[in-house]
Amino acid sequence: MHHERIVACRADFVLPLAQPDPGLRIADGYVLARGETLLEIGPYTPAVGERLLATYGARLEAIGGALVRPETADEPLPRLRGVILPGFVKAHGHDHEQPIIGVAKDEPLTDWLDHAVNPFTGFINKQRTELTEALGCTPQYATYRMARLCDIHYGITSSMVHHCNHNKYHLEDIAKANEAAGTTMIVAIGGQDRFYVAELLDSPSDAMARLERALTIQAGCERTTFCPGPDQLFSNSRAVLVPQKAWAREHGTLFHIHSSEEPNTTRWFQAEIEPGMTPVQYAESIGILDEQSVLAHQVNNGPQDLEILARTGTRVVHNPLANTILGSGMPPILDMMAAGIPVAISTDGSGSADNQNIIAAARLAAQYQKARLQDATVLPSGQLLQMITSVPAGILRLPQGALQVGLQADWVVLDLDRPNLCPTRLDNVMENVIWAADGGEISTVVARGHLLKHQGVVLPFADGSTPQATMAAVQELSERFATWRQSAPELRGTGAHT
Repeated sequence: MHHERIVACRADFVLPLAQPDPGLRIADGYVLARGETLLEIGPYTPAVGERLLATYGARLEAIGGALVRPETADEPLPRLRGVILPGFVKAHGHDHEQPIIGVAKDEPLTDWLDHAVNPFTGFINKQRTELTEALGCTPQYATYRMARLCDIHYGITSSMVHHCNHNKYHLEDIAKANEAAGTTMIVAIGGQDRFYVAELLDSPSDAMARLERALTIQAGCERTTFCPGPDQLFSNSRAVLVPQKAWAREHGTLFHIHSSEEPNTTRWFQAEIEPGMTPVQYAESIGILDEQSVLAHQVNNGPQDLEILARTGTRVVHNPLANTILGSGMPPILDMMAAGIPVAISTDGSGSADNQNIIAAARLAAQYQKARLQDATVLPSGQLLQMITSVPAGILRLPQGALQVGLQADWVVLDLDRPNLCPTRLDNVMENVIWAADGGEISTVVARGHLLKHQGVVLPFADGSTPQATMAAVQELSERFATWRQSAPELRGTGAHT
């Protein structure tokens, strides 16, 4: 008879971040999962340990390791020096950017796209055969697998990935990488038909055919789904956007797009592309905004934009790391939330943010708003943690983001056995996760009841690949790209550059 796995974890503190009391803090708490579902969350007592042992016996898999407190090592559920949190949910990112960290820095968005993203994705697309022979797998698969490694390292168990540029031709590779990693992913398939590098321009029929092919790939996946993700509002006309939104409505999927990210491009949009309209006004005018529409960035807003977003139920994903590094500006997220617009905090891709440290992203989002408004009370720690867990889970319509019975068994353990986190007590644990942690303390990651990271080390993927092999392949790939880039012609085809 087949029995589902029973996995349990106990730690000094548990922060469920669940309704009706997302501020709840549990001292010496535990979580228990059966298969992919959370079964129990609460305070631990000796009676709880005895009950679990009597109920599940040898089937009970207790997460232990170097963080176990010696005085509890012989108990049915040993206690870790750590805090248990829901797995982090990333509502906007790009899985093709890790090999280009540090490339074309100190440049604005459109320059960076033309000097880093578009050359790199074009390089691995054009030299796919040669690079596959050198790496032992396709360069796209190596790149996407590296992105999964980085997410797990920082405790991100679920994401929506904007799969744009030349990557849109390689849907199988990203699905394969995600399935091997064990994370949950929505792939928003990119595309554009105007004001972009010529070789990447689509026809409406191209974009629709790609969506249909994605359904075939999705049928063979357990953890990966697809939705329309046209790249930018400036780079997509009505002829491409309207049928893709219709497809999303027909198939019950999300619709994801970049909007109003960079000030110069946003001004150019209003002056020359769709005269007199902001990107949000343009999107509303063609009927593509609703509660299943997710806008990345939305930094530069016109006087009517927030009212439109609130009225249509549109969601926004704030990416403070990339927005500041690229000099794009920062959106008025407090005004957005006051208007009733759901706002999640995310990391964007590693090429623009340079890492996937989602705790750092949340901290920066708050630091900026506190300083700008000269108000230390805004965006407290508990709210920030929800903006990287339950809020993005709600936006992505995923049954997770909180430690609550019946939700998906995704959680992380943050190592408290670190100098920067001493002292941590019940009254300051939530604050320390945001303000004292550096983001690298995630020692344990569990996704759908499966252990993905243990004792600070990401475990081998289901395809047998190790973190060391994955990193070696990406290092080799980046070296080859750096050499190629020295003699490659400069691209100047994106946005206002056109």
